[in-house]
Order: sequence, then structure tokens, then C-alpha cells
Amino acid sequence: MSTLTEHVTGQRLAELPDDDLRTLFMIRRFEQKLLELFGRGALNGTTHTCLGQEYVPVSLEPLLDPHDFVFSNHRGHGHYLARYDDPEGLLAEIMGREGAVCDGVGGSQHILRDRYLSTGVQGQSLPVAAGVALKLKRTEPGLLACAYIGDGTWGEGAVYEALNMARLWGLPLLVVVEHNGIAQTTPTTDQMAGTIADRAAAFGVRHHRVTTTDVHMIRQELTPLLSHVREACEPLVVEFATHRIGPHSKGDDTRPDDVVQHARDNDWYHAYLSAFPEQAEPLDSQARDRVNRITDDVIARPLSTWRDR
Repeated sequence: MSTLTEHVTGQRLAELPDDDLRTLFMIRRFEQKLLELFGRGALNGTTHTCLGQEYVPVSLEPLLDPHDFVFSNHRGHGHYLARYDDPEGLLAEIMGREGAVCDGVGGSQHILRDRYLSTGVQGQSLPVAAGVALKLKRTEPGLLACAYIGDGTWGEGAVYEALNMARLWGLPLLVVVEHNGIAQTTPTTDQMAGTIADRAAAFGVRHHRVTTTDVHMIRQELTPLLSHVREACEPLVVEFATHRIGPHSKGDDTRPDDVVQHARDNDWYHAYLSAFPEQAEPLDSQARDRVNRITDDVIARPLSTWRDR
């Protein structure tokens, strides 16, 4: 699978195995379905889709050990689905139906399954992840704690406290920053001075910036870096320069039209469809059909019931 092609933005893409593309398209169709369900009043509350950022967890998942801890955030559906391929359980959780991952009490943002946890509280996961990384270092060497945050989360003091401890104590902590250029409705340029690289450097923490959406290339870049985190027990900040295609939550997109269009022009989805149509289009269609079938099934289920665990 080494075939390379070039899409409209000039980025060269490596052909992916069907399983990778199937996961990418499944997450895309799942997120689109959530917005559709909210639009017709079939869901309550709110949700934050990862449209445009799906390739980040898909790229990382093969580099993570099944026993690594993963700490997700409010925009975490893709993180969960890349790890578990469980759209049925996640949709049931969001809709409060039988078969829900957490019996319907966690909803869109607060999921607990094995060594995967998500939270909607900005910055909350990093000090917890640091503590878990310390435990792993002492009892399960070779494993790491991976925490996903956004560029807006760098306004939280807990981020810096966690980085300080991780560097001082030599912790196997991977901080994945999905830098989409906007914190809810505030552009990063209006709320962040300096760079994430410089902020990591202030603590002596290694930083790596990813600018491509090429899943194969991302894995090549990160494989030795993650191996170093495990073997040397040193924290690492990986910053993805990515794009948020959809709104902050259901429909609150205040960005100018040209900014949204720029994000769409750099969307991995159209890039892969354009680069490998014969491979990608059938898999995208299958993903759409799968999500539609799952949605019909979950909607027909009775409401979930809390079980005392």
C-alpha cells in the first residue's frame, strides 16, 4: 500500500488499507447523522462533532497499545470509535437507549469503558492522565497515557501543572493537541500568545507538529516518537494542525464563510475520495448504509435503565 497520489491542495496521499478508510468514513457518517438527528428533534442536549478531525485518532490508534489509557474530551466521538468500532453503543449512549456504553448516563461527552475515559471539562483530563502515567511507569512499564486536548485548552492552568509534573517525574504521557484554530467561537489568534511548541519547551517537553492529513505519513512520523515515550518515560506533545468542518456544537458556527471554506478545502474526506475514488467511494457508501441501519435499530430500542455497578 505505497501508492501515492496528489489531491487538489497539493498534498500527496498514500493509499490506505480498506479498514482504515472504512473507519474514517464510518466516523464521518456517524457525526453527520448526529447533526441530522438533532436537526429533526430526535436528540436532546448537545453534541460536539469531530468533522474534519477524524483522521487524527485513526492515525494514532494502531500506535497505541490496547492497555494504554486514553483520555478524551468533549469532541471525542472519533476517539472512541477509532478505538472500539462501536457506533451502536455510542449512539445508544447519546440517545439513552438500551445497549448504551454507560447506560445512557454519560451521554455524548462522558464515557467510561475499560481504559478509555472522556470528559467535557476542559483541561480536567491532563492531571488525571499524569497520575495514571505515573502508575503505569511503576507497575506496567512500556504503557502510556494518551490525553486529547484542543488549542483552547491551553488557557487552563491544569495543562501546565500536568506538563510540569510529567517532565519532573519522567512520565510516559502523550498529549495530543487537535489544533483547529478556534476555541468554541474564539479564534486561537485572539486568545493564545506564542505557540504550543514554545509552551511545551518551557517545561523541557518534546513537541512535534503534524501538518499533513496523510494517515500513512502521520504513522511514520509518530512511530519512533511514541516508542521513545514508552522506553524513556518522557512526555511528548503532538500538535495536529487540523480543521473543524462542522460547528462548535449543534449549530453555533460563527466563523466567516471564507474560514469555513478554507477548512473544507483542506478536508481529508474530499482528498481521499478524489485521490482513490474506486477504493473510497464504495467504502463511504457502505459506511453511510451501516450508520443508517444502526440509527434505525437504536431508535427502535427502549430507553436504557441504570444498573448499579
